[in-house]
Amino acid sequence: MLQDILSEKIKQAVQSLYNATLETVEFQATRKDFEGDITIVVFPMLRVVKGNPVQIGEAIGSHLVEHVAEVSKFNVVKGFLNVVLSDAYFLNFFNQVNDFSSFGITPQGTDAMMVEYSSPNTNKPLHLGHIRNVLLGYSVAEILKAAGKKVYKTQIINDRGIHICKSMLAWQRYGNSETPESSGLKGDKLVGKYYVKFDKVYKEEIAQLLAQGKSEEEAKSQAPILLEAQEMLRLWEAGDNDVVALWKEMNGWVYAGFEQTYKTIGVDFDSYYYESNTYLLGKDNIMEGLEKGVFYKKEDGSVWCDLTEDGLDEKIVLRSDGTAVYMTQDIGTAIQRVKDQSDINGIIYTVGNEQDYHFRVLFLILKKLGFTWAENLYHLSYGMVDLPSGKMKSREGTVVDADDLIADMANTARTISEDLGKIDDYSEEEKDTLYQTIGLGALKYYILKVDPKKRILFNPEESVDFQGNTGPFIQYTYARIQAILRKAGETGSNNHVQVVLQPKEKELLKQLQLFPETIQLAAQNYSPALIANYTYELVKLYNSFFQNVSIFGAETEEQKVFRIQLSRSVGAVIKTSFKLLGIDVPERM
Repeated sequence: MLQDILSEKIKQAVQSLYNATLETVEFQATRKDFEGDITIVVFPMLRVVKGNPVQIGEAIGSHLVEHVAEVSKFNVVKGFLNVVLSDAYFLNFFNQVNDFSSFGITPQGTDAMMVEYSSPNTNKPLHLGHIRNVLLGYSVAEILKAAGKKVYKTQIINDRGIHICKSMLAWQRYGNSETPESSGLKGDKLVGKYYVKFDKVYKEEIAQLLAQGKSEEEAKSQAPILLEAQEMLRLWEAGDNDVVALWKEMNGWVYAGFEQTYKTIGVDFDSYYYESNTYLLGKDNIMEGLEKGVFYKKEDGSVWCDLTEDGLDEKIVLRSDGTAVYMTQDIGTAIQRVKDQSDINGIIYTVGNEQDYHFRVLFLILKKLGFTWAENLYHLSYGMVDLPSGKMKSREGTVVDADDLIADMANTARTISEDLGKIDDYSEEEKDTLYQTIGLGALKYYILKVDPKKRILFNPEESVDFQGNTGPFIQYTYARIQAILRKAGETGSNNHVQVVLQPKEKELLKQLQLFPETIQLAAQNYSPALIANYTYELVKLYNSFFQNVSIFGAETEEQKVFRIQLSRSVGAVIKTSFKLLGIDVPERM
């Protein structure tokens, strides 16, 4: 690695020039307004070398030019030594990469992680919030795999509880045996329709009770439809055959609807957990923790964990009647997952930032219970996604339906693409496929280019713009490169060229060289945004190269071959990086 080589040579220079021992060397990227490919910070050296930092930089720079073949020249600005690397260094890097389509991808090792994402409720369709969740979780899983991790993708489906019974009861009352087949509705949308129906009837009953003189609290708790839903939940927990049969049927509709949406979005899972199977987990672990002194019991019989010394609160883990709380389930489910996949060394939970405190408590309790893998638990916390007021609301008027949003994105892509008028020779099927690719690419990139912790204002039309930091801009550049390669044919199909580099070519090579490091950084930070913005910078540099350097009009055949090779390599890295984001790239556009 270049920094290792330079670091060793700089230490040798300091020893030779000043008879001093330098422990570490600090590097940083060279500022764009100065000439250079990498910068050495001189100021920290003043602890062992006394003198003027500019003079010290000049002396070390001269030593590097003389003793390091990769360094061609240098300049010093105040206490910063800017090093210019030779063309041979960059060409050597380029010629050594046999296949840029796998460049930066680390072979999978034995270190295994589990990534949880989506985790919806089975009483309504997936919505915009789920979209950010699944895109983040899926992309992080793919980035971790590219960084050499073994990854299991999973979700826990919240398929039990009063909210599920509300949909079931409303369908029983008002559904007239309606099914996805008879209605033409996706199963998740059909069940969601009855969840909304329940809420409407519930509010009407509350209004009636308020008119009869009940307090608001009494009206909300005594509404007949709510009492009936609570009774249905009791019957479900008791294993009533009819209730369980209805629950299985309606959940089956929802699962089929979810899978259709996941397929459209382009995400998948290796395993599924269901709350109906996990909600009793954790109680045994609580009792073991009670014996170890991790938990304590209050006079009413409830069990708690005192986290005040850790800067948190006391947390209940079992109610006085012995029933579990969500924390109990999450403790048990985490332990169960590690039992199911014994090679797991950590779990990443993709959950909105409103659950930040919950996961701090969960991870701390698991550490206190003595699980070593609890050191590698991570909450991939993300902010909400908002849309401009009034845009793309679902028919309920409350949430943005995922399927509707995806369809709207494809339609927006259609409108913009038709205005550009570059696909008139496409068949209708080819056009529909392209619009879907552009629309989904726009949606995914717009969401993933933002740091997960930040809140997003999602503007659909802005996201489909073919200029600027957008998915379609990058897709269009990839398609342009493919057109160049089709024109080139077999020309320039092998590496090992030696040319004098133009500045634009050198910039591209420098950016390509950063790709493996970017993948590792994105994996360490669980941040697809690092991949997205790396790719945007690569594409900007390529477009600048394309506009300023002639490919087919190169002065020599070797220059032409190199520029075709360079274009092919950039295209391969764009495709790889977009694959890590879950985005397809079109061959033509």
